[in-house]
Amino acid sequence: MLLRTLLHSVRSRFGPRLGHYEVARTRFITLPTDQDILRHMNNGVYLSIMDIARFDMLHRTGIWAIFVARGWYPVVVSETISFRKSLTVGQKFTVESRILGYDAKAVYVEQRFVRPDADGNPEIYAQGYIRGRFLKRTGGVVGIDELVAAVGAPPADAVPQWLLDWSADVAMPPTRAAAPSVWP
Repeated sequence: MLLRTLLHSVRSRFGPRLGHYEVARTRFITLPTDQDILRHMNNGVYLSIMDIARFDMLHRTGIWAIFVARGWYPVVVSETISFRKSLTVGQKFTVESRILGYDAKAVYVEQRFVRPDADGNPEIYAQGYIRGRFLKRTGGVVGIDELVAAVGAPPADAVPQWLLDWSADVAMPPTRAAAPSVWP
């Protein structure tokens, strides 16, 4: 994964520039090291490739440069993915990434793994969503008001209600104390 990350890091610096809320399309090929024992791409690899595609999006939209200048960096708070079809070794695919918008604390990103179907039309193989936050290297969290001031407002009502509900449902409790064990 390290070599793939480095390759895409270089490629994203020279890729076409995008507006902050445009869809970034990042091309990949399924490698032999991506496969699990069932000879399809391992589900954990999808999440790693989503990371690479998000960084490509941040570079090409210019958001990464804004964050570096301000001493900010992104972290994933929660993520979910659903699969429709398997990717196998040697298949080319594209990850489409876009920033959907924000709630009071976090940013939401949608990412889709896409390949052409038999007629050449795009077909979604997997679709994932992440909820992320931005931290300051000096300490603390970047507020949504600061984020919007830096990159502009997203399209109105772009985060679906089900995603906001999911985010609330999967959130960790605010306390740092250990949760009670439910294991027998």
